[in-house]
Amino acid sequence: MNMRKVVFTLAVGMFGLIEPSTAAPNLKHGKEIEDQKCYKCHADKSGFGDGTIIYTRKDRRVQNLERLKVMVARCNTELRLDLFPEDEADVTAYLNQQYYKFKP
Repeated sequence: MNMRKVVFTLAVGMFGLIEPSTAAPNLKHGKEIEDQKCYKCHADKSGFGDGTIIYTRKDRRVQNLERLKVMVARCNTELRLDLFPEDEADVTAYLNQQYYKFKP
């Protein structure tokens, strides 16, 4: 390995210069966002006061991981939730792990 590669590798590690999309999703952070920003809206929409019904109902719109990503992004945009792309990735990963169980 030449010296430039060594310096670059060290800089990436020391200063966190890793692209957010390559970082592993943070499930705990995704749950916190879902609890704070998603649950109440979904509870109100369900009519039953339970925000998780939207994820578990038989006629749900989300049928695959790509669609889940699209729906999280749509909620973020339409409801002006001010989530960063890595926040969307965290919410998507949490919802998938907790409810959907789609394979990556």
